[in-house]
Amino acid sequence: MKPQKILISNAYFYRFDEKQWKTQKPYPPYGTILAAALLRQKGYEVVLFDSNLRHSPKEIQSYLTDFQPDYFVIFDDNFNYLSKMCLNVMREACFELIRLGKKAGCKVLVNSADATDHSEKYLEEGANIVLLGEAENALMELFNVDFESIENIKGITFLNDKKVIKTNPRSQFIDLDTLPMPAWDLIDLAEYRTVWEDAHGYFSLNIATTRGCPFKCNWCAKPIYGNRYNVRSPKLVVEELKFLMQNESVEHFWVCDDIFGLKPDWPKEFKELLQRENLKPRLKIQSRADLLLKESTIDDLVASGLAEVWIGAESGSQSILDAMDKGTTIEEIEKSTQLLKEKGVKVAFFLQYGYLGETWQDIEKTLKMVKKLMPDDIGISVSYPLPGTVFHEKVKNQLVVKQNWQDSNDLDMMYESTYSSSFYRQLHTHTHNVYRKEKLKNNLSITSALKFPIVWVKEKMSGKKLKNLAKV
Repeated sequence: MKPQKILISNAYFYRFDEKQWKTQKPYPPYGTILAAALLRQKGYEVVLFDSNLRHSPKEIQSYLTDFQPDYFVIFDDNFNYLSKMCLNVMREACFELIRLGKKAGCKVLVNSADATDHSEKYLEEGANIVLLGEAENALMELFNVDFESIENIKGITFLNDKKVIKTNPRSQFIDLDTLPMPAWDLIDLAEYRTVWEDAHGYFSLNIATTRGCPFKCNWCAKPIYGNRYNVRSPKLVVEELKFLMQNESVEHFWVCDDIFGLKPDWPKEFKELLQRENLKPRLKIQSRADLLLKESTIDDLVASGLAEVWIGAESGSQSILDAMDKGTTIEEIEKSTQLLKEKGVKVAFFLQYGYLGETWQDIEKTLKMVKKLMPDDIGISVSYPLPGTVFHEKVKNQLVVKQNWQDSNDLDMMYESTYSSSFYRQLHTHTHNVYRKEKLKNNLSITSALKFPIVWVKEKMSGKKLKNLAKV
């Protein structure tokens, strides 16, 4: 007999991560509402608790009381890089959700990057089953067999007589076009719209066109989709964009793929279908410098509405890029940035400090690259060792006191690095000061001229403090 009621939730709370909440750019849990759509497709009654904008896990109590679900599925949004950071504050929030679900008499299932890496912790907190990695098929199979003989379901862990049982791994989900459109009607989009429009004057939504990344940067954790690259057809992506643009009056989209438009001819077909439907979205994507060197590719992307690209530049030092197994060059970063800017596309850099062997000279090269290329935005972090990566294997014996950051602004060096955590936190501040000074210097407005002396002083002071910390 099929269970009648399923409560589904994600496990990320923007308000618990001060740095991310300050940006005021929340996105709905795309992966969660995709799983919800699959469950509804099979005839189950599904209600969503969207944790993103909530103040506390305890807010789920009214859903548990009013809906009285048979099952509580915590299915995190694995398309959002924030969920993949495996932060302690989000883990504790998820544990609280598990406890509340169990107290309400629900059977609790969990899927997330952190639960995949540390399934035993989630089972100890009361989860009945942890779904490992890419989990839609495992989820559906469990419900199809009414949770009988679960040891035959691939890609899960559970407790049997207090012993952790891990079943055989599940093969990749390849045909993404068989998936339904996410259950967008379960999201209170008005809440998200208010946050965005109050802070930025426009509204943005997220959409996914691929799963995985075939590149092998040795610090990049891929517990859900791994080193593969599967693609939705341009036709179905355009259909979803059309639905959201026409029904929700939204034009700006973050394409939350690790790598967008890698498959040959995909960008061209995507462009042609958008033009046929007379759709003109504005897109923010993530990509690599070496994939944005062909003018024809950039032209297709621009014609599709490309407005902003975040490139994983990481470092201005070639030796650090090589140590990371990044597979890109400083020359490619420079050339792709130039080409994109010439086409009117905003370029933003992900920067990463603190990788093994980084020297003061490497840091200076990164700052020099930022000043030379002047991206439209920068995002700064330090190397963060997560399970399943080559980087983690190199430093795991040092991860004794701490293995995860508390929040995304933690920036704690949990392994032996060239400099201290205080140094890298100051370097984060100093890089932003250098960037702001250069930006003002390149802007000839009166407002910029008035701000420049203040920012110049801040940069000099942060630089002095950084050098002092380097000597400690």
